Amino acid sequence: MTAPQTAADLADERLRLVATSTGHLLHTVAGLKPEALAEPSALPGWTRGHVLAHLSRNADSLVNLLDGARTGTDIPQYASDEARDQGIEDGAGRPLDVQLDDLRDSDERFAAAAAALAPGAWTAEVRHRTGCVFPAADIPWKRLMEIEYHHVDLAAGYSPAHWPELFAVAEFRRLAARLAGAEGLPAVELIADDTEDRARIGAGEPELTVEGPVRALTAWLSGRSDGDGFQVHRGGVQLTDGRAALPVLPPLG
Repeated sequence: MTAPQTAADLADERLRLVATSTGHLLHTVAGLKPEALAEPSALPGWTRGHVLAHLSRNADSLVNLLDGARTGTDIPQYASDEARDQGIEDGAGRPLDVQLDDLRDSDERFAAAAAALAPGAWTAEVRHRTGCVFPAADIPWKRLMEIEYHHVDLAAGYSPAHWPELFAVAEFRRLAARLAGAEGLPAVELIADDTEDRARIGAGEPELTVEGPVRALTAWLSGRSDGDGFQVHRGGVQLTDGRAALPVLPPLG
């Protein structure tokens, strides 16, 4: 188990990243035109209003986990999956100023709940809505993921190229590890040409080698890019249309 002070330091570092990323998100949203919220986001079936409502309710759901860690009780992240979905639908059609206020207010509640935790509480185990159990010190990173990925999903000018390098590298490693040895996925060697990170996904010996910036690789692994711009080699020969040779990745789930 991670030492309490180490866990608290890790959480504090991640909370600073969350604060910075939230500031960028709020800046983007404040610059939207009111009618833009009803337009499609990059997520199938969701408008930009759905994405923003989800981000606000996600912050509140993580407050539940923080409160559970603080009190030593098992507080569900959401009352139910149905309640989660309904909260997003109910909030999707709200005006821009209401969405923006909700983003700010829910972020303040998240920050206050995090500040209320004693150092030792960051080692407490909490339960994600999917059932997986993880230490409370990971809650800030969960929030960072939601903000950075869904900021891109807003399709409002913020792209994977804007991701902080620390975030892109960590997510590249996490997503690649998740797909390492995945049955039914052809093996691919991934090389980040700007950070020298390397990973192998899929099962068997890789026939393809894919090179590109770490942010672009993370975008592809997370389903936010089709691989345009990669250098793709098969047997040491660079393919003219490397994107067509890339395997279809399984959904993140």
